Amino acid sequence: MDKVKWIIEKGVYPYMEKRRGNLIRQKTAELKSDQHLTSVESNEIRKKKLQDLLLHCIESVPAYEEYRFLEEEIKADPFSVLRKFPILTKSAFKESFSSYLSREADSNALIENYTGGSTSEPVKFYMDRHTVEYYEAARWRGLSWWGITQGSRSVMLWGNPLELNKYEAKKYSLKERWLKNRIIIPAYSIRAEEMEGYIRTIRRFSPEYVYGYASALTIFSELMLDKGLALGFDLKAVVSTAETLHDFQREIIETAFGCPVVNEYGARDGGIIAYQCREGSMHISAENTVVEVVDPVTFEPMSAGESGILLTTDLNNFVMPRLRYRIGDRAALSERSCPCGMGLPVMEKIDGREDDMFVTIDGKYIHGHAFNHLSRRTRSVRKFQIVQESPSYASLSIVTEAGFEQNEIDEFIEKARHLLPGTKIDVNIVEDIPLSGSGKHRYTIRNFPLR
Repeated sequence: MDKVKWIIEKGVYPYMEKRRGNLIRQKTAELKSDQHLTSVESNEIRKKKLQDLLLHCIESVPAYEEYRFLEEEIKADPFSVLRKFPILTKSAFKESFSSYLSREADSNALIENYTGGSTSEPVKFYMDRHTVEYYEAARWRGLSWWGITQGSRSVMLWGNPLELNKYEAKKYSLKERWLKNRIIIPAYSIRAEEMEGYIRTIRRFSPEYVYGYASALTIFSELMLDKGLALGFDLKAVVSTAETLHDFQREIIETAFGCPVVNEYGARDGGIIAYQCREGSMHISAENTVVEVVDPVTFEPMSAGESGILLTTDLNNFVMPRLRYRIGDRAALSERSCPCGMGLPVMEKIDGREDDMFVTIDGKYIHGHAFNHLSRRTRSVRKFQIVQESPSYASLSIVTEAGFEQNEIDEFIEKARHLLPGTKIDVNIVEDIPLSGSGKHRYTIRNFPLR
């Protein structure tokens, strides 16, 4: 019996609920109940929440006050009216930041947060406790599909706060261990020579699941396989989050850990957007967010199965609402129902960041996945990163495998250039490609707008 798990679930959470008004468990139970509703019943809940949000926006949020003339349409059909509001980019939001703060917001209750800023300047935004709790509830609902609860023991491959001093770091570790039942392995400093120590640590801790960035989990798994290391016990799941989970990464992680790999899809400024069920479907957290997929040029809605720009409308954030917010990802929606029986809508695919989409000099779009596919067929390429600065110029960094064959490297470079005809690609063979401060690795990056 895991005594820490028992204490957290029977002591810590009830105490937080009683003394601090923490409602995460209550909201998790609410979402777990809602998942069994029919699509019609679920849609009625979403309709009411969206209606309330839009009416609040036009009355209390300066950025949306000019749309008061839509009040009657909002009351009649909020989903159709939503498309009459402008798409909100991160840059537009930053430029008019204060105009998105509700006049009804309690300044003492605001929670400040920032986007990750892996490829651009972080964006500040505000939430309240109500919003955060629904974000967490959506995560715990998704994890519950895999037999994981709030007190379940876990190991995280994560970016430890670098700014903490020694005392603060120790305090942080103790809090993670005794209040959250988890330990953290820093994702930004995974080293081959320390792998046996990492595995011993995980074995001693004996977690129910491992949680981390897709790229960090992949690197960790590759090193496990290279060194012939295994945990020696069964995990309920490895949960991948914060980055696009590619098929080749899922395969490597499943092979190394010998358990299902679960995709958690969300954003710091959007909460948990979708979660993978046991049937493999990505179910949208429809009670929390309205999801749209639009064409990257015309901004018209895309048909089911067609990939486009993802827009989110957070149904719970009334202190700083962002309607039709362009979080920077590409995805496709689905009209199919899932064999698991849940009425939650399904996301057909998640194509990754908008800036993973490259542009040729004649205006054609090339998805970054194409480069990933190339690398997986090239044994001599251990890691790569291609950065497109303009349609006419890109740089390609390659980390080679030990004992690599030059002809395979040359073929990879030639095929990469073939994907971007006319684009000058400078190639650099490097010993390593630095991770971001949070421990993430970006394979493909575009540093200019699509249009």
